[in-house]
Amino acid sequence: MTWLAALPSAWIVLETGLKLYAVGTVPENRRPASSSAWLLLILFLPLVGFPLYWLIGSPWVRGRRHEVQARTNQLLAEVNAPLPQLPDGVTVSDGLASVVTMNRRLTALPCVTGRDEGLYGDTDDYFAALAGAIGAAREHVHIEFYIVARDDATEPVFQAMFEAVRRGVQVRLLLDHLGSRKYPGRTQMQEALTAGGVQWHHMMPIDPLRGRWRRPDLRNHRKLMVVDGTVGFIGSHNLIGAAYGSAANEKIGRRWKDLSMRVTGDVVTSLQSVFLTDWFTETGELLDRTTYLIDQPDLLPGDRDNALQLVPSGPGFPTEPNLRMFTALVSQATEKISITSPYFVPDESLLAAITSAAYRGVRVELFVGEQADQFLVGHAQRSYYRALLTAGVVIHLYPTPTVLHGKYLTVDDAVGVIGSSNMDFRSFGLTYEIMLMGFGGSMVARLQANDDEYRAVCRELTLEEWDAQPWHARYIDNVCRLTAALM
Repeated sequence: MTWLAALPSAWIVLETGLKLYAVGTVPENRRPASSSAWLLLILFLPLVGFPLYWLIGSPWVRGRRHEVQARTNQLLAEVNAPLPQLPDGVTVSDGLASVVTMNRRLTALPCVTGRDEGLYGDTDDYFAALAGAIGAAREHVHIEFYIVARDDATEPVFQAMFEAVRRGVQVRLLLDHLGSRKYPGRTQMQEALTAGGVQWHHMMPIDPLRGRWRRPDLRNHRKLMVVDGTVGFIGSHNLIGAAYGSAANEKIGRRWKDLSMRVTGDVVTSLQSVFLTDWFTETGELLDRTTYLIDQPDLLPGDRDNALQLVPSGPGFPTEPNLRMFTALVSQATEKISITSPYFVPDESLLAAITSAAYRGVRVELFVGEQADQFLVGHAQRSYYRALLTAGVVIHLYPTPTVLHGKYLTVDDAVGVIGSSNMDFRSFGLTYEIMLMGFGGSMVARLQANDDEYRAVCRELTLEEWDAQPWHARYIDNVCRLTAALM
């Protein structure tokens, strides 16, 4: 009885000690919002908070993946060391030059030149472009997507891959394990890929029975393709039909609205570098850089030719290159900013930069979906609307049932960014992302023309409409905002 009677006191001592430990360790190298969210969970619900923190509390990869990332970053730095900070003949403002310098320091990838070969806002058109590029391949095709599914929409891409293998082309495919797992026909797709000679591997696989365990919240969210080292694709599309394999989505007419870009020129070498890094990470095979990193003639920016810089980010980059680039570019705006993001949950620095720009008189536009496809993120996003509207940000709501899924940004008429990264906590620290920054050519104007298409179908959210929201809706939004910071 004496031993049992002592248990409550021992638990109180242990709980108090753990809470004191958390107060002094959780905030280390973590943004304030994230620290506060974790500490609230730990202090008020310790039986939930402590196990969850030990499981997913650190946003960075450890062990082998950390070592591989460091090694590949060093290799990229060595390969790119001879290249200048900016391509010959390119002149930019001091502010933009400083962003280029920062991006290179954080990712080892330089600013090079490349040609804007067009945007794809229609999913079927995009898949047709992928299939066409694969059909023209002579040596290799490298494909990497968060979600890969074989359906009626993607069948032309799969057939192009199989035909390329039959021609003697090496086809390599990376797909995120959890990202692709829930869609119909997964097992049959994988069997067909193997039978068709495609070299495919899961990214961030979770298979405890085979000794492969990854944190389930750390994923590879990149979307890219490289053909023969000379043609590249980057953007927000996954390799799945626009209804995402759902009969319910088909029934109500829900489609994902994405935006991707085709590029040629030296920037494809940068895109290839990211694929080679991810391939090495997942397979242990270091592909020969002299074979796959093909130097191409420099271009002089103007018309379809741009100065371009690829910016990878993710758990292997604790400096959060995408967040720093977004914040730096927004802070330099003098006339206008346009942001399209399906999941908009900015951290303190980015939110301050955006609202400060609006208060400075910069016209700031935000394009988001009228209704998000994810409950927590959708409500967390809504919790920022009042601060944005009060600052003068114009919020355009893309009408349901379409899910606006494009991810891009333009600042003034000077610079644009497009790729896979959302503007939320997950994309800043928990998922591997890739963005393409461009200036000096047609890229910015193309993205702004896409804004015009969105603006024509969107409706504007007003402060008066937002303030009429019921209190319980705001309460749910704020609770979800807190959970979004748990990283």
